[in-house]
Amino acid sequence: VAKEIMARNYKVIALWSKGSTLEMRQQVPLGCSDLNYYAEVEDKGDVIQTVATIQQKAQLFRIVACICGGEMGSELTDAVSEKLGIRTNGTDLKRLNKKLQQDLIAAKGLRATRQAGGKSFSDVETFLRSESYPIVVKPTEYAGYDGAKLCHNFNEAKDHFDVLMAVQKGADAEVVCQEFLRGREYLVDNVSRDGEHKTTMVWVHDKRPANGSSFVYFGLLPVDSNSIEGSLVITYARAVLDTLGVRNGPSHTSIMMTDSGPCLIEMACHAHGGDGTWQPLVRALNGGYSQINATVDAYLDKQAFSVLPEKMPSPFKAAGQEVVLVSYSRGQVKATPGFEVIKSLRSFVYFETGVKVGSEVDYTVDPFTSIGSVILLHDDKDVLQEDLVRIRQMEKENTIFEYETGNDIMRSPSTGDLSSLSGLTITDTKKQPKQVFTSGRSDVYW
Repeated sequence: VAKEIMARNYKVIALWSKGSTLEMRQQVPLGCSDLNYYAEVEDKGDVIQTVATIQQKAQLFRIVACICGGEMGSELTDAVSEKLGIRTNGTDLKRLNKKLQQDLIAAKGLRATRQAGGKSFSDVETFLRSESYPIVVKPTEYAGYDGAKLCHNFNEAKDHFDVLMAVQKGADAEVVCQEFLRGREYLVDNVSRDGEHKTTMVWVHDKRPANGSSFVYFGLLPVDSNSIEGSLVITYARAVLDTLGVRNGPSHTSIMMTDSGPCLIEMACHAHGGDGTWQPLVRALNGGYSQINATVDAYLDKQAFSVLPEKMPSPFKAAGQEVVLVSYSRGQVKATPGFEVIKSLRSFVYFETGVKVGSEVDYTVDPFTSIGSVILLHDDKDVLQEDLVRIRQMEKENTIFEYETGNDIMRSPSTGDLSSLSGLTITDTKKQPKQVFTSGRSDVYW
């Protein structure tokens, strides 16, 4: 978002929320590594002091927008924009509180999760003794980490409740326990201006069993806005935004399509993350726009926002998806022949991985143990499908990597608890220095 704003010749001041570490501030997409902020401001903990510092740094320039860059800054964005008297969602309610979100939509008659929450274990004990397991236990608000855990029995839930209350800081710290929603998970990306919502993309997670784990991410697929599922989640997401008072800016709503219809997982008042690697895909699917430029339009170009479609086109203008690479083997990487094959595919656009020669690769059992992410895009859906089949074939045949000889290289187990396998050390490839490969295709616009 900051890069798009700068491209339109506006100055950008970075406002860093309390708790944002140096590591967090340095975690920027490679395409944004050259951003040059006009000034940087630390949150003072008092909105009046923070706004005064921002105004001082702005000098003679007029401040025209305050846009959230991530979940940690959501409430600060509302407070600062409200104090500055510019476009805002206001501070009338704590809309980012995950328990409050469910309470508010339930009061409006929308499907919401069964839940209980509070500061004391006594606030949730009855719920934990009566609700069917597994149960999701998580902080009610962002605390510098997600903290969510799927607990399979009462003792596990109690232990995680205690852990979360011990590590959270602040008088507002609470924990919520919620029913485990079963179904397909959808993501709805909207941009709003004065209560008018425009849907820039709907996604569905491709989650399947693998390596003994029930839910492994295989990718993220675009959803047609005129499909039954697309129509349902778009309508539901907009009702959630209205209920939570989200009238301005980007939003990213996670929804589970249950047997009884769409149900909110949680709503975030910031743009879709993932380092923005999905942008060229969305621009191609939509015929030229994404949530990023729509967000900047909402704040800085009323006319441009007004002509954006109310929802993305149906059918899409191209075929594409994000492919999450799954490992069915483990070992120390000697060579990466599969990387060259992926880069040679006709639909290849972008490839990001934390794996390189010398890395230890393990079975993919969760998002942290995936071995990379690939964006595929082509005008011909048959070409896309052919390339997708080739990638999945390499995964199954374990030909993406060559391993050092003498390593205990194993094919993936079909059942069982992977954590019990002797010698298995799961490498968090998300935290490794990443390699990024792009296609350089002239038909792809970032």
